[in-house]
Amino acid sequence: MAMRLQGKVVLITGASSGIGALCAQKLSAEGAIPILTARSENKLTEISQSIDGHHEWLKMDVTMLEEVQSSVEKIIEKYGKIDIVLNNAGYGKFESFGTMPVSSFEDMMDVNYMGTVRVTKVVLPYMLEAGQGQIVNVSSMAGKIGTAKSVSYTATKHAVLGFSNALRQEYRKSGIHVTTINPGPIDTPFFEQADPDGGYMKNLGGFIMKPEYVADKIVQAVIRRKEEVNLPRSAAFGMRIYQLFPRFADRLTYGLMNRK
Repeated sequence: MAMRLQGKVVLITGASSGIGALCAQKLSAEGAIPILTARSENKLTEISQSIDGHHEWLKMDVTMLEEVQSSVEKIIEKYGKIDIVLNNAGYGKFESFGTMPVSSFEDMMDVNYMGTVRVTKVVLPYMLEAGQGQIVNVSSMAGKIGTAKSVSYTATKHAVLGFSNALRQEYRKSGIHVTTINPGPIDTPFFEQADPDGGYMKNLGGFIMKPEYVADKIVQAVIRRKEEVNLPRSAAFGMRIYQLFPRFADRLTYGLMNRK
């Protein structure tokens, strides 16, 4: 089978586990050169051992602009380009608005939204100079449909989605493609922090997607340069209904969506 991303340099944030790590493996299998980044060197080293193809890893904290700049400069110095950015770093915590401190809102926004902004801001000039590139931002179904006990997380993903949509319009004729991925719940380490007692995972049951399925869809979106992917596919119709009739949809889906 032909490798469809042969030689493409892909910068991945949040690549030490979950979707980021799986995407790195699958992108490598397509001939790409994934550059895995995250805060944990130990986890990056472990994931690196599971990737057969050409790849690298760099310790990088998306909340630190200097680290982002330094990491991007190292990649450019070695490879001369960054073809694709997968802004995947992020986390959530299910807690009611009344009990979550303001500092937790600030911290989550700093990683989930501002992390995406920092990486994009640093990489984009190189893509513009090359006249081509793809920015893939992992948002969430939460970016379109808000639910109880995820006020902070929902706000960050709304921000990522709005940022991506506006960025796509601004650079539509520049050769830069902007892709947003909006998945529902995925069975990954995300829930170890978001849902430590496992109650939400148990309540959702069959609605939780396998991470391999999501990673496959992200890689397909990269190859086909899709503008938006809503996962699972059955959710795409529901999101359209929600956008057309938001208050009606709120009342109709309250019991299903608020199982935290």
